[in-house]
Amino acid sequence: MFAEVGRWLEARTSLSGDWPPEAVTAAKGDHRVSVVLPARNEESTVGKIVGRIRRDLQERLPLVDELVVVDSHSHDATARRAADAGARVVFQNAPLPGYGAMTGKGDALWKALAVTTGDVVVFVDADLRDFSSRFVTGLLGPLLSDPSVAYVKGCYDRPLTEGAVSRPHAGGRVTELVARPLINLHWPELAGFRQPLAGEYAGRRATLERIPFVTGYGVELGLLIDLLGLVGLDALAQVDLGVRAHSHQTLDALGQMAAHIMLTAWTRLERQGRVPASALPYHEILQFPTAGDDRRPRVSDVSVHERPPLITVPEYVEGLRPGPEPE
Repeated sequence: MFAEVGRWLEARTSLSGDWPPEAVTAAKGDHRVSVVLPARNEESTVGKIVGRIRRDLQERLPLVDELVVVDSHSHDATARRAADAGARVVFQNAPLPGYGAMTGKGDALWKALAVTTGDVVVFVDADLRDFSSRFVTGLLGPLLSDPSVAYVKGCYDRPLTEGAVSRPHAGGRVTELVARPLINLHWPELAGFRQPLAGEYAGRRATLERIPFVTGYGVELGLLIDLLGLVGLDALAQVDLGVRAHSHQTLDALGQMAAHIMLTAWTRLERQGRVPASALPYHEILQFPTAGDDRRPRVSDVSVHERPPLITVPEYVEGLRPGPEPE
Protein backbone atom coordinates (compact mmCIF):
# COMPACT_ATOMS: atom_id res chain seq x y z
CA MET A 1 0.00 0.00 0.00
CA PHE A 2 2.70 2.49 0.93
CA ALA A 3 4.43 1.85 -2.40
CA GLU A 4 1.26 3.18 -4.03
CA VAL A 5 1.33 6.17 -1.70
CA GLY A 6 4.94 6.85 -2.69
CA ARG A 7 4.03 6.75 -6.37
CA TRP A 8 1.15 9.13 -5.74
CA LEU A 9 3.37 11.51 -3.75
CA GLU A 10 5.81 11.72 -6.63
CA ALA A 11 3.12 12.25 -9.24
CA ARG A 12 0.65 14.46 -7.38
CA THR A 13 2.69 16.64 -5.01
CA SER A 14 4.06 19.99 -6.12
CA LEU A 15 5.30 23.29 -4.69
CA SER A 16 3.44 26.58 -4.83
CA GLY A 17 6.48 27.94 -6.66
CA ASP A 18 5.78 25.48 -9.47
CA TRP A 19 2.68 27.51 -10.28
CA PRO A 20 3.61 31.14 -11.09
CA PRO A 21 0.57 33.44 -11.00
CA GLU A 22 0.95 34.45 -14.64
CA ALA A 23 1.11 30.83 -15.79
CA VAL A 24 -1.91 29.88 -13.68
CA THR A 25 -3.87 32.81 -15.13
CA ALA A 26 -2.90 31.77 -18.66
CA ALA A 27 -4.17 28.25 -17.93
CA LYS A 28 -7.51 29.53 -16.65
CA GLY A 29 -9.21 29.56 -20.03
CA ASP A 30 -13.00 29.59 -19.70
CA HIS A 31 -13.02 28.50 -16.06
CA ARG A 32 -14.68 30.71 -13.48
CA VAL A 33 -12.86 30.83 -10.14
CA SER A 34 -14.49 31.51 -6.77
CA VAL A 35 -12.47 32.03 -3.57
CA VAL A 36 -14.26 31.50 -0.26
CA LEU A 37 -13.14 32.45 3.25
CA PRO A 38 -15.20 30.99 6.11
CA ALA A 39 -14.72 33.39 9.03
CA ARG A 40 -15.73 33.55 12.68
CA ASN A 41 -14.41 36.43 14.78
CA GLU A 42 -11.40 37.04 12.51
CA GLU A 43 -11.51 40.85 12.32
CA SER A 44 -7.73 41.12 12.76
CA THR A 45 -6.83 39.02 9.69
CA VAL A 46 -9.75 38.70 7.26
CA GLY A 47 -9.42 42.18 5.74
CA LYS A 48 -5.72 41.71 5.02
CA ILE A 49 -6.34 38.38 3.28
CA VAL A 50 -9.21 39.77 1.18
CA GLY A 51 -7.17 42.84 0.26
CA ARG A 52 -4.20 40.77 -0.88
CA ILE A 53 -6.37 38.51 -3.06
CA ARG A 54 -8.08 41.51 -4.62
CA ARG A 55 -4.81 43.30 -5.38
CA ASP A 56 -2.84 40.32 -6.66
CA LEU A 57 -5.47 38.11 -8.28
CA GLN A 58 -8.29 40.43 -9.33
CA GLU A 59 -6.73 43.80 -10.06
CA ARG A 60 -3.21 42.85 -11.18
CA LEU A 61 -4.23 39.55 -12.77
CA PRO A 62 -7.73 38.44 -13.87
CA LEU A 63 -7.61 35.11 -12.04
CA VAL A 64 -10.25 35.28 -9.30
CA ASP A 65 -13.77 36.08 -10.51
CA GLU A 66 -15.55 35.96 -7.17
CA LEU A 67 -14.37 36.58 -3.62
CA VAL A 68 -16.80 35.63 -0.84
CA VAL A 69 -16.52 35.71 2.94
CA VAL A 70 -19.04 33.61 4.85
CA ASP A 71 -19.52 35.18 8.26
CA SER A 72 -20.09 32.33 10.71
CA HIS A 73 -21.97 34.03 13.55
CA SER A 74 -19.16 36.47 14.37
CA HIS A 75 -19.42 38.77 17.36
CA ASP A 76 -16.81 41.23 16.14
CA ALA A 77 -16.23 43.36 13.04
CA THR A 78 -15.35 40.45 10.74
CA ALA A 79 -18.14 41.16 8.24
CA ARG A 80 -17.41 44.89 8.05
CA ARG A 81 -13.66 44.38 7.63
CA ALA A 82 -14.25 41.84 4.86
CA ALA A 83 -16.72 44.08 3.02
CA ASP A 84 -14.49 47.13 3.35
CA ALA A 85 -11.63 45.15 1.82
CA GLY A 86 -13.77 44.23 -1.19
CA ALA A 87 -15.34 40.84 -0.50
CA ARG A 88 -18.97 39.91 -0.86
CA VAL A 89 -20.14 38.94 2.61
CA VAL A 90 -22.70 36.18 3.08
CA PHE A 91 -24.09 35.44 6.52
CA GLN A 92 -24.08 31.74 7.24
CA ASN A 93 -27.78 31.31 7.96
CA ALA A 94 -28.96 33.25 4.90
CA PRO A 95 -28.59 30.68 2.06
CA LEU A 96 -31.04 27.77 1.84
CA PRO A 97 -33.04 28.84 4.91
CA GLY A 98 -35.46 25.94 4.54
CA TYR A 99 -32.73 23.56 5.68
CA GLY A 100 -32.46 25.09 9.13
CA ALA A 101 -29.68 26.89 10.93
CA MET A 102 -26.54 25.07 12.00
CA THR A 103 -23.19 26.10 13.36
CA GLY A 104 -19.73 25.00 12.32
CA LYS A 105 -17.18 25.59 9.62
CA GLY A 106 -18.42 22.77 7.42
CA ASP A 107 -21.88 24.29 7.29
CA ALA A 108 -20.34 27.62 6.21
CA LEU A 109 -18.47 25.86 3.39
CA TRP A 110 -21.62 24.08 2.22
CA LYS A 111 -23.57 27.35 2.18
CA ALA A 112 -20.73 29.05 0.29
CA LEU A 113 -20.77 26.35 -2.37
CA ALA A 114 -24.50 26.92 -2.75
CA VAL A 115 -24.21 30.67 -3.43
CA THR A 116 -20.99 30.97 -5.40
CA THR A 117 -20.79 30.70 -9.18
CA GLY A 118 -17.35 29.34 -9.99
CA ASP A 119 -16.84 25.93 -11.56
CA VAL A 120 -13.59 25.88 -9.56
CA VAL A 121 -13.80 26.83 -5.87
CA VAL A 122 -10.92 27.65 -3.51
CA PHE A 123 -11.35 27.59 0.27
CA VAL A 124 -8.95 29.55 2.50
CA ASP A 125 -9.13 29.94 6.29
CA ALA A 126 -9.56 33.52 7.50
CA ASP A 127 -7.16 33.35 10.46
CA LEU A 128 -3.93 33.19 8.46
CA ARG A 129 -1.10 35.54 9.37
CA ASP A 130 1.41 36.65 6.71
CA PHE A 131 -0.98 35.41 4.02
CA SER A 132 0.40 35.18 0.49
CA SER A 133 -1.60 34.93 -2.72
CA ARG A 134 0.54 31.87 -3.55
CA PHE A 135 -1.91 29.97 -1.35
CA VAL A 136 -4.56 30.55 -4.02
CA THR A 137 -2.40 30.20 -7.12
CA GLY A 138 -0.73 27.07 -5.75
CA LEU A 139 -4.08 25.37 -5.15
CA LEU A 140 -5.42 26.42 -8.55
CA GLY A 141 -2.37 25.34 -10.55
CA PRO A 142 -3.05 21.58 -10.71
CA LEU A 143 -6.78 22.06 -11.28
CA LEU A 144 -6.44 24.53 -14.14
CA SER A 145 -3.59 22.69 -15.86
CA ASP A 146 -4.76 19.07 -15.54
CA PRO A 147 -8.42 18.08 -16.11
CA SER A 148 -7.86 14.74 -14.37
CA VAL A 149 -7.34 16.51 -11.02
CA ALA A 150 -10.59 17.05 -9.12
CA TYR A 151 -9.37 18.26 -5.72
CA VAL A 152 -6.18 19.85 -4.38
CA LYS A 153 -5.17 19.98 -0.72
CA GLY A 154 -2.68 22.42 0.73
CA CYS A 155 0.19 21.33 2.95
CA TYR A 156 2.80 23.36 4.79
CA ASP A 157 5.02 23.63 7.82
CA ARG A 158 3.11 24.66 10.95
CA PRO A 159 5.02 26.44 13.70
CA LEU A 160 3.51 26.49 17.19
CA THR A 161 3.61 30.03 18.55
CA GLU A 162 2.93 30.63 22.23
CA GLY A 163 3.53 34.19 23.31
CA ALA A 164 6.97 35.26 22.13
CA VAL A 165 8.14 31.68 21.57
CA SER A 166 7.71 29.98 18.20
CA ARG A 167 8.64 26.33 17.68
CA PRO A 168 9.02 25.32 14.02
CA HIS A 169 7.13 22.21 12.89
CA ALA A 170 5.42 21.83 16.30
CA GLY A 171 1.90 22.76 15.18
CA GLY A 172 -0.79 20.39 13.99
CA ARG A 173 -1.18 18.48 17.25
CA VAL A 174 -4.60 17.04 16.41
CA THR A 175 -3.32 16.01 13.00
CA GLU A 176 -0.41 14.04 14.40
CA LEU A 177 -2.15 12.55 17.43
CA VAL A 178 -5.59 11.78 15.98
CA ALA A 179 -6.09 12.23 12.24
CA ARG A 180 -2.89 10.64 10.99
CA PRO A 181 -3.24 7.44 13.07
CA LEU A 182 -6.88 7.09 11.96
CA ILE A 183 -5.94 7.53 8.32
CA ASN A 184 -3.07 5.05 8.48
CA LEU A 185 -5.28 2.49 10.22
CA HIS A 186 -8.35 2.74 8.05
CA TRP A 187 -7.57 4.67 4.82
CA PRO A 188 -3.85 4.16 4.21
CA GLU A 189 -4.26 5.37 0.62
CA LEU A 190 -4.57 8.87 2.12
CA ALA A 191 -1.43 8.60 4.25
CA GLY A 192 0.54 10.75 1.79
CA PHE A 193 -1.43 13.88 2.68
CA ARG A 194 0.91 15.85 4.94
CA GLN A 195 -1.84 18.07 6.35
CA PRO A 196 -5.13 16.17 6.07
CA LEU A 197 -6.90 18.72 8.29
CA ALA A 198 -5.60 21.77 6.41
CA GLY A 199 -8.20 24.47 5.81
CA GLU A 200 -6.79 25.44 2.41
CA TYR A 201 -8.00 23.38 -0.53
CA ALA A 202 -9.71 23.69 -3.90
CA GLY A 203 -11.95 21.56 -6.04
CA ARG A 204 -14.19 21.37 -9.04
CA ARG A 205 -17.79 22.26 -8.33
CA ALA A 206 -18.98 19.20 -10.24
CA THR A 207 -17.11 17.08 -7.68
CA LEU A 208 -17.75 19.06 -4.49
CA GLU A 209 -21.50 19.19 -5.03
CA ARG A 210 -21.67 15.40 -5.02
CA ILE A 211 -20.39 14.82 -1.47
CA PRO A 212 -21.82 15.61 1.99
CA PHE A 213 -20.27 18.24 4.26
CA VAL A 214 -19.77 17.49 7.94
CA THR A 215 -20.82 20.70 9.67
CA GLY A 216 -18.16 20.78 12.40
CA TYR A 217 -14.43 20.18 12.83
CA GLY A 218 -14.56 16.89 10.97
CA VAL A 219 -15.29 18.52 7.61
CA GLU A 220 -11.76 18.25 6.20
CA LEU A 221 -11.32 14.58 7.10
CA GLY A 222 -14.82 13.77 5.85
CA LEU A 223 -14.11 15.45 2.51
CA LEU A 224 -10.90 13.51 1.98
CA ILE A 225 -12.45 10.14 2.78
CA ASP A 226 -15.56 10.77 0.70
CA LEU A 227 -13.56 12.10 -2.26
CA LEU A 228 -11.33 9.04 -2.18
CA GLY A 229 -14.44 6.90 -2.61
CA LEU A 230 -15.97 9.18 -5.24
CA VAL A 231 -13.08 10.00 -7.59
CA GLY A 232 -10.14 7.85 -6.44
CA LEU A 233 -6.66 8.73 -5.25
CA ASP A 234 -5.27 9.74 -8.64
CA ALA A 235 -7.81 12.57 -8.91
CA LEU A 236 -6.48 14.09 -5.67
CA ALA A 237 -3.34 16.23 -5.37
CA GLN A 238 -1.48 18.33 -2.81
CA VAL A 239 0.60 21.48 -3.04
CA ASP A 240 3.22 22.63 -0.54
CA LEU A 241 2.32 26.22 0.31
CA GLY A 242 5.33 26.93 2.52
CA VAL A 243 4.68 28.04 6.09
CA ARG A 244 1.25 28.55 7.65
CA ALA A 245 1.07 30.85 10.66
CA HIS A 246 -2.27 31.19 12.41
CA SER A 247 -3.92 31.49 15.80
CA HIS A 248 -3.95 28.38 18.02
CA GLN A 249 -6.81 26.95 20.01
CA THR A 250 -6.75 25.96 23.66
CA LEU A 251 -6.06 22.40 24.71
CA ASP A 252 -9.72 22.04 25.76
CA ALA A 253 -10.87 23.11 22.30
CA LEU A 254 -8.41 20.72 20.68
CA GLY A 255 -9.90 17.90 22.72
CA GLN A 256 -13.34 18.68 21.33
CA MET A 257 -11.89 18.91 17.83
CA ALA A 258 -10.31 15.49 18.26
CA ALA A 259 -13.65 14.03 19.31
CA HIS A 260 -15.36 15.50 16.21
CA ILE A 261 -12.70 13.99 13.98
CA MET A 262 -12.93 10.57 15.60
CA LEU A 263 -16.70 10.54 15.26
CA THR A 264 -16.46 11.67 11.63
CA ALA A 265 -14.12 8.77 10.93
CA TRP A 266 -16.53 6.43 12.69
CA THR A 267 -19.47 7.55 10.52
CA ARG A 268 -17.42 6.79 7.41
CA LEU A 269 -16.45 3.36 8.72
CA GLU A 270 -20.11 2.75 9.44
CA ARG A 271 -21.18 3.65 5.90
CA GLN A 272 -18.50 1.44 4.48
CA GLY A 273 -19.83 -1.48 6.52
CA ARG A 274 -16.66 -1.77 8.58
CA VAL A 275 -18.30 -1.18 11.98
CA PRO A 276 -21.89 -1.99 13.02
CA ALA A 277 -24.32 0.90 12.77
CA SER A 278 -25.45 0.48 16.38
CA ALA A 279 -21.91 0.83 17.73
CA LEU A 280 -21.50 4.62 17.40
CA PRO A 281 -19.63 5.28 20.65
CA TYR A 282 -20.67 8.67 22.05
CA HIS A 283 -21.90 12.18 21.31
CA GLU A 284 -20.57 14.01 24.36
CA ILE A 285 -17.16 14.49 25.89
CA LEU A 286 -16.37 15.08 29.56
CA GLN A 287 -13.30 17.24 30.12
CA PHE A 288 -11.43 18.70 33.05
CA PRO A 289 -10.49 22.31 32.17
CA THR A 290 -6.77 22.83 31.64
CA ALA A 291 -6.76 26.60 32.24
CA GLY A 292 -7.69 28.55 35.36
CA ASP A 293 -8.31 27.21 38.85
CA ASP A 294 -11.68 25.55 38.22
CA ARG A 295 -11.13 21.82 37.64
CA ARG A 296 -14.76 20.76 37.79
CA PRO A 297 -15.64 18.52 34.84
CA ARG A 298 -17.54 19.96 31.92
CA VAL A 299 -19.56 18.12 29.30
CA SER A 300 -19.60 19.28 25.68
CA ASP A 301 -21.73 18.08 22.79
CA VAL A 302 -19.54 16.73 20.00
CA SER A 303 -22.30 15.30 17.82
CA VAL A 304 -21.50 15.02 14.13
CA HIS A 305 -24.06 16.54 11.77
CA GLU A 306 -23.94 16.68 7.99
CA ARG A 307 -25.32 18.64 5.09
CA PRO A 308 -26.35 16.49 2.11
CA PRO A 309 -24.64 16.64 -1.28
CA LEU A 310 -25.87 19.83 -2.94
CA ILE A 311 -26.72 17.95 -6.11
CA THR A 312 -29.56 16.37 -4.09
CA VAL A 313 -30.95 19.74 -2.92
CA PRO A 314 -33.81 20.81 -5.24
CA GLU A 315 -33.42 24.53 -4.48
CA TYR A 316 -29.79 24.35 -5.54
CA VAL A 317 -30.35 22.31 -8.67
CA GLU A 318 -33.32 24.34 -9.82
CA GLY A 319 -32.41 27.83 -8.79
CA LEU A 320 -29.10 28.40 -7.03
CA ARG A 321 -26.82 26.14 -9.00
CA PRO A 322 -24.74 28.35 -11.30
CA GLY A 323 -25.64 28.24 -14.95
CA PRO A 324 -24.20 29.94 -18.05
CA GLU A 325 -23.29 33.57 -17.65
CA PRO A 326 -25.94 35.90 -19.13
CA GLU A 327 -24.96 37.49 -22.44
